[in-house]
Amino acid sequence: MAAASPWVNHRLLEWALVTAVLVALIAAFERQVGVVQGQAERLTVQLTLKALRDTLTLEQILRATRQPSASTQPKTVNPFTLLQDTPNFAGNAAIATVSTAPPGSWVFDPECGCIGYRLRYPQGLEPAQEADAIWFRVETINGVLSLSPQANYRWFEQVLR
Repeated sequence: MAAASPWVNHRLLEWALVTAVLVALIAAFERQVGVVQGQAERLTVQLTLKALRDTLTLEQILRATRQPSASTQPKTVNPFTLLQDTPNFAGNAAIATVSTAPPGSWVFDPECGCIGYRLRYPQGLEPAQEADAIWFRVETINGVLSLSPQANYRWFEQVLR
């Protein structure tokens, strides 16, 4: 039986190195794509929170101009019902059952008066959350409707408020 020539062994080594470099490049590219997707999601969440806060401010102004009695004011306000277009709103869901909502969707928990968002790309979120969801309480502070995060969320090194 003849031994493999040194040229064949050298060629196999070259192909193995090229394959290893390509696999490493593809893995690095996929990781970067995940980071960019997560950052895009973070920006979308921040824009949605701003829209919800603006809507709550407008609702507060409308309430002040209408001057209804305090008994007609609802205990909790679902800010998604105030929007003309609801961004990925999956309806009502309790904090304990948010995992049933599809990733990338918003929910409202009427029991706690909170809105929640189930993340698609949670890898950059600190602290890590159960069911990869972040929550904000709809509350009245000094007579003003507002959204307050239920934890000190940091997402890709930025504070999420």
